[in-house]
Amino acid sequence: MHQPVLLKEVIQALQPHSAGIYIDGTVGAGGHAEAILSASSPEGQLFGLDQDKRALEIAGRRLAEFADRVHLLHANFDQLGQVTRQLHVPPVDGILLDLGVSSMQFDQPERGFSFQTDGPLDMRMDETTGQTAADLVNHLSEKELADLVYRYGEERHSRRIARAIVKARPIWRTTELAQVVAGAMPGGAGKGKRYRKPKIHPATKTFQALRIAINDELGALERVLPQAIELLKPGGRLAVISFHSLEDRIVKQYFKQESRDCICPPEQLICTCRHKAVINIITKRPIMPSSAEIDANPRARSAKLRVVESIGK
Repeated sequence: MHQPVLLKEVIQALQPHSAGIYIDGTVGAGGHAEAILSASSPEGQLFGLDQDKRALEIAGRRLAEFADRVHLLHANFDQLGQVTRQLHVPPVDGILLDLGVSSMQFDQPERGFSFQTDGPLDMRMDETTGQTAADLVNHLSEKELADLVYRYGEERHSRRIARAIVKARPIWRTTELAQVVAGAMPGGAGKGKRYRKPKIHPATKTFQALRIAINDELGALERVLPQAIELLKPGGRLAVISFHSLEDRIVKQYFKQESRDCICPPEQLICTCRHKAVINIITKRPIMPSSAEIDANPRARSAKLRVVESIGK
């Protein structure tokens, strides 16, 4: 069973109550949604979005006991505003965005998210549309590949990796790509140097970069944040769980901006932006998993939870 990350902390942040309306923008296997619905009994409503149809099927079975209190929709969370307008959803009490790939997606070899088991280079969260990772790996130029791996994977050996990928093409399988990337890394101790085994697999950052690019994860995050805040009623809360620095930086900077009355440059003496704060930041520092949670679920180790509360306009 998929283990929802920071579950207790999410419920404490959103403070679900009966008759409240909540949105889980990345419903996944339904772990967080189940807890929100339980805490908002007997009348709380939840709208769950996911671009992965398989995840929606699993969530549907898990949440069946809540009957007409739960509404599951096949959509990317960057369509949040459009979906809620079509359904005439009123201002909501809480929104959760649990970013990244779920454990069950990693554990399905045919999805291509992991190099731990062999599978096709796919990596699409929505299998019904878009390019696959194989399309990028086999058709981008060496420079484009290097730029992608450096930008989204923050991989300092991106040029070496891109050169090795182009030389080895075509590449169609996850384990094949992982081997190519590992082989491109500087190896051995070298003269006068002590060899240090890397803490993570050499292909980890490259796989992350391809997944982010394929699913436009950072673009979708930038698009959904203003939509989510717009949907909150005064006092409503938005909770975002991120799993790497690129996501967390976007969330942190946007929350900081929208919590200020003026966003003019510091050197400007007179405010001309007319910007007004619309949120209060609840978590001055991100909430992170306890050591006990990380021991029980190692994939939670990089999670960061940030929470804001709407003050209206």
